[in-house]
Amino acid sequence: MNHRYETDVIAWAEEQVAFLRAGNLAELDIEHIAEEIEDVGKGERRELASRLAVLLAHLLKWQFQPNRRGNSWRRTIKEQRRAIAAHLIETPSLRTSLRNDNWFAGVWADALTRAIDETGLDLFPQDCPWTPEQALSPDFYPD
Repeated sequence: MNHRYETDVIAWAEEQVAFLRAGNLAELDIEHIAEEIEDVGKGERRELASRLAVLLAHLLKWQFQPNRRGNSWRRTIKEQRRAIAAHLIETPSLRTSLRNDNWFAGVWADALTRAIDETGLDLFPQDCPWTPEQALSPDFYPD
């Protein structure tokens, strides 16, 4: 076990970079490097899931509270769509997550929880009524 990884991950990372650049491959902490690379992918998926849950929750509020629609909700919807589109351009392999039914169901569950907490309503559909493509479309606002 690499003690530096456990006590100061930044110093460990700098050390690993120095080993790589110097060609000291035998010195590399391969196990922890692999974990860190895996964590990068997980973090990217978490960011996508978080932004998508916010977007879906606002689309629910838009649909189920038409009398409360305003510029703030519209801005949030637009901002989440913009950020998600940028994220998908930077990391195109994340598009596979959008087609993963189990992953999307988890995002929907988070969106429902958020919408219920923010509105006090408990009348939202248990399954997402929109496809990811609809939710991400700049022209889509549910009635």
